[in-house]
Amino acid sequence: MVVFLNGHFVPEADAVVPLNDRGFLLGDALFEAARVANGRPFRLAQHLERLVRGAEFLKIKLPFTAKEIQKFAGELIGKNDLSDAVLRVTLTRGVGPRGYSTKGADQPTLAMTLQPLPPQNGDEPLLWSLVTSSFRIPASDALSSFKTTSKILNVLARAEAEEKGADEALLLNANGEVAETAGGNLFWIYHDKICTVPTGRGVLPGITRAVVLEICQSLGLETNKRVIKPEMLRNAEGIFVTQSAFGIIPVVAFDGLPVAPSPLVDQIGSAYNDMLTRE
Repeated sequence: MVVFLNGHFVPEADAVVPLNDRGFLLGDALFEAARVANGRPFRLAQHLERLVRGAEFLKIKLPFTAKEIQKFAGELIGKNDLSDAVLRVTLTRGVGPRGYSTKGADQPTLAMTLQPLPPQNGDEPLLWSLVTSSFRIPASDALSSFKTTSKILNVLARAEAEEKGADEALLLNANGEVAETAGGNLFWIYHDKICTVPTGRGVLPGITRAVVLEICQSLGLETNKRVIKPEMLRNAEGIFVTQSAFGIIPVVAFDGLPVAPSPLVDQIGSAYNDMLTRE
């Protein structure tokens, strides 16, 4: 596999960063993960827009423009000849002196890698079981608007879910309200409305989340951004998770109870797959 590191395409085995890179030591970094479909990165411009905003917030100077990164991403996909994959863009503050101060850390690291998607049986669509995590995320945190690499809480929540035999963890915020999942955004259906949690409640404004809201508008489906407690989620007429790697993932069980399938979830999933093919 060929990877991109600081302006160069190199074999994965030769791509190394220093041990004192702040991304490795402190999680002082950002990342984006975009789906590659038919050899094209889906909605990469939106992912990079969020990366740019995150870099401005963290005061990390991007070593390349968003357009340059898009160009490099296209070359990377071509060099690896991967038509369906996940593209990850990682930006760290780079090497710096010991400690938390950012002084002297002025040579950022930018890396891009590709991971092939695991094979999927078209006759057996991806279905997830969901359990509520014991871990909590802040209800109001400016950092929740960006994908920082400091994801230990998400790692622990996913591990906890897997220990319980589930596929994914539902994260609540510090107020006990539904926020997101360990690796995606949450949607549910109530009275034929497509509902999701508003931003500002500890929720990452996901790119696939935004695409789903676009799809709902184009299909004439009513949407509603609302704050709920997990017990209310049990009244949902359908639940699904959105993420860049796998798109729309229907939830078939929540906290050990079955979730009824919804034709609206199938309709949105079909429209999403059409967009992947078309764009």
